[in-house]
Amino acid sequence: MLSTLFQSSTIPVLEQVVNFTEARHGVLAGNIANLDTPGYKTRDLSPEAFQEKLKEAIDTRHQPISPTYNSDTLGLTSAHNASQREAKQLDAFRKVSDSSKSILRHDGDDVSMEQQINEIVKNQQQHNLAINIMSSQFRLLRMAITGQV
Repeated sequence: MLSTLFQSSTIPVLEQVVNFTEARHGVLAGNIANLDTPGYKTRDLSPEAFQEKLKEAIDTRHQPISPTYNSDTLGLTSAHNASQREAKQLDAFRKVSDSSKSILRHDGDDVSMEQQINEIVKNQQQHNLAINIMSSQFRLLRMAITGQV
C-alpha cells in the first residue's frame, strides 16, 4: 500500500532529480579538479537527456488503466492491469536513472572555471529545490498520518 501511495505522488520524480544532480555534481567537481591538467576534456551529464527520460517516465505514469477481459474468470482483471501498470512505471523510472550514467565528453581544451562553477551552482539549486519539495511532501504525509492540521 505504501509503494502505491508513494508512486502516486511526486516523490519518485524528485528522487530521480536528486540522484541525477548528485551524479552530475561529482562529474562537474572532477572537471574543476582537473582544471590545470593539460589536454583534459570536460565531461558532463546531459540535463536535456535526463529531462527527456523523466518526461517519458511521467507520461507513462499518467497513462490510464485500460481494462481487459479475462475469459477464465469471465470478468475484468483490474488487479492484473494495476500490477502491469506499476511494472511499466518502475521500468520507465529505471530508464531515467540510466540517463545519469552516460557521460558526455567535450572536445578541445575547454575547461573554464567560470563555466564549471556556473554549472555547479545551477545544479546545486536544482538539487536543493528537489530536496525542499520532497521534505514538504514528507511533512504533509506525516501530518496526514498523525491527524494534525
